Amino acid sequence: MKRNKENDSMKKASLKAAVAFAVALLAGASLPAPSWADGPKEQYFPLATFRVGAYASSGIPVWNGEIDYFRYINDIEGGINGVKLFWDECETEWEVEKGVECYERVKAGKDGSPVPIFLPHGDPISKALTEKSVADKIPIMTIAYGRTESLDGRVFPYSFPTLFTFWSEASSVVNYIAELQGGKDKLKGVKIATVYHDSPYGKETQFILDYLSKEYGFENIQIPVPHPGNDQSAQWAKIRQLKPDYVFLRGWGVMTPVAIKTAAKTGFPVDHIIGGIWSGSEEDVRPAGAVGKGYKAVTPFPAGADFEILKRIKENIVDKGKSDLQDPKSFGSVYYNSGVIEAIIAVEAIRTAQAKFGNRPITGEEAQWGLEHLKLDEARLKEIGADGLVQPLELSIKDHEGGGAGKIIQWDGEKFNVVSNGWVRSDREILLPLIYERAAAYAKEKGITPREDVTN
Repeated sequence: MKRNKENDSMKKASLKAAVAFAVALLAGASLPAPSWADGPKEQYFPLATFRVGAYASSGIPVWNGEIDYFRYINDIEGGINGVKLFWDECETEWEVEKGVECYERVKAGKDGSPVPIFLPHGDPISKALTEKSVADKIPIMTIAYGRTESLDGRVFPYSFPTLFTFWSEASSVVNYIAELQGGKDKLKGVKIATVYHDSPYGKETQFILDYLSKEYGFENIQIPVPHPGNDQSAQWAKIRQLKPDYVFLRGWGVMTPVAIKTAAKTGFPVDHIIGGIWSGSEEDVRPAGAVGKGYKAVTPFPAGADFEILKRIKENIVDKGKSDLQDPKSFGSVYYNSGVIEAIIAVEAIRTAQAKFGNRPITGEEAQWGLEHLKLDEARLKEIGADGLVQPLELSIKDHEGGGAGKIIQWDGEKFNVVSNGWVRSDREILLPLIYERAAAYAKEKGITPREDVTN
């Protein structure tokens, strides 16, 4: 693992405390109970990353945005209420075994600081850590991915599929198509084909799309693409035969540009393809070349560098040579902004926890409380400089998602532009009862007694 070089002061403090403790012990002194005043002054934040492997090009911009925001918090704000962050990286290559190994390696914390939140940065990894996180009392935060039913914190106390679950993603796409058609009543008879990554991630929306198709009367077509998706000739030949009105592309990595190029070859209009969260970045469309112009995607991570917090990061971190960003084109990209957003939510959860437990490094159990009491309203988002970048967010024991909306962006050949009228909300009034049913079934299967929904 790679430790950042910016924060070595805690090691010296820990060593000094240990020496003092040993001297007192040898002298037979009566020792006071340890207090946080004598403890670490910095907050450890491990980062599970994949800088190598098939998905590295998608991951690297995320860490750039995330770490740049952490540096901004340290350098400009002096930390979170005076508590600075330090971090290191653990390479997973987006593989489950390596992701779990990484978690096990870092979960005890570092230099006396506990781990407040673990970011697995991989849907399969997050699912593998569901039960481990409960045993270890460390929140697993999955921004716009993860097990959908873990929205119900009564059953999944340490899983946080925050901001935008895959079911919300699917519902928002259906609602956007309804807008294009002139209303939900005009969805009847519309053909929507979902071309999906043939993995648990890709299959996550199958149930809810089937349900919504019955609710609104559209035809639901499901077409799998085996990993990694280098050849999709058979899938797009099927699309040419079935003639859907829209294609919902739920890809990942190389699958997305291959889909766009293959669609163009078969004559399917690219502006009738709507990518999912992980098929909606600049890294997804640039390799497709000119045929990608007009491609759309749904995202909770709107692209652009004009948001106030992005301007602050550029002035104070990037322009001063403190960023790891190597490609200037990545600044303000979808994935870079996703890293900034993820860091904002993590920092604000810790800040919320500090308001209850004190301005010091926060434990996983305390961060869970902070997440379940997190409220990012318009006023706070404006104060952070993230209004328009992050949707208003309010989490609770019953709702670990808290948002449920995305923006539709469209590629103009050089950059993504928002083309929806603000945030396109999902049908949470339909989704939540179904999600709670699935969570209850999971609880019954695992013998879990759900927590009470109480405010404390």
